[in-house]
Amino acid sequence: MEKIKVMVNGIPGNMASNVAQHVLRDDRFSLIPFSLTGPEILVDESAIYGQKIELIRPDQRDQAIVKIKETEGSFISVDFTHPSAVNSNAEFYCQYDLPFVMGTTGGDRKRLEETVIASSIIAVIATNMAKQIVGFQAMTEYAANNFPNLFAGYSPDIRESHQKEKVDTSGTAKDMVKYFAKLGVSFSVEDIDKERRPKIQKTRWGIPEQFLSGHGWHTYTLVSPDGTVKFEFTHNVNGRDVYALGTLDAITFLHNKVCWHAGAWPMVYTMIQVLKG
Repeated sequence: MEKIKVMVNGIPGNMASNVAQHVLRDDRFSLIPFSLTGPEILVDESAIYGQKIELIRPDQRDQAIVKIKETEGSFISVDFTHPSAVNSNAEFYCQYDLPFVMGTTGGDRKRLEETVIASSIIAVIATNMAKQIVGFQAMTEYAANNFPNLFAGYSPDIRESHQKEKVDTSGTAKDMVKYFAKLGVSFSVEDIDKERRPKIQKTRWGIPEQFLSGHGWHTYTLVSPDGTVKFEFTHNVNGRDVYALGTLDAITFLHNKVCWHAGAWPMVYTMIQVLKG
C-alpha cells in the first residue's frame, strides 16, 4: 500500500513536532522533510527522530513549494503554526492546491472557511483534534439544538489552562460558549478564565509539573439561580499525543476524500465528519 505523504508545518513548534513524530512512527505515512515555519525561527533545519527537516520561512515558501510539489507529487499539509498565520497559510495552501488539515486555532475562522470554499481544494478545519473531546462537544451541541434554554437562569463559569506558549484563548472553550448560549446561558468569550502562568497552574490547578509545558485542562460549570444545583464537566489532557492521534485520523480521512471524492471539491470538513468516517 502506498504511503500517504505528509508535510507538517510549524516545526520546531511543540505540537507540529509531536505530530511529525507520530507520522514517522506510523507505517501508513511518509514525512516530507520540509516544514513552513515562522520568520522568528533562526535555524535552517530541525530534526525529528534523526530525520532532518528543512525549515522554510515565509519569504522562501513560494519558491520552495514549487520544488517540493515537483519532487513529492501529491501530499497532505498539516498546520500547527501560530494563530497570526492561520489565514495567510490557508491562502497559501489554496493558491498552490494543497489539501490541508488546520489544527492551529485563532485567526478569522469565517474567512478561513470562505478561503477554502472559494478555492479548488478540500480541508479539515478544527479547533480541537482530540476525538474524544470533539465527541463530547458534539453531545453538548446536540443538547443545545434539541433542548434550547434548558439551563436558562443558570450562572456559568468556563476555565481553561494551557502551556504559557499558547497565546490565544482555547478554541474548544470558545465553542462551548456558543452551545451555552443556545442552552439559555449568558456568557461571552471574554469571560473565559484563561490561565497561562506555570506557578498558578501547578499550585492552584494541580497540573503535574512534567506537563506544564504541554496540557489542556478545561472545566465548565453551571449553577442554578438559588445555588442548590450544580453541573460541572471537566476534560483534562496532559501532553499532546491525543491531539496528534486525532490529526492522523484527519490526514487519513482527507487523503481518502482526495482520492475518491474529487467531485466534492471545494469543501470544508470538520472533526465530527472525521469521526463519522
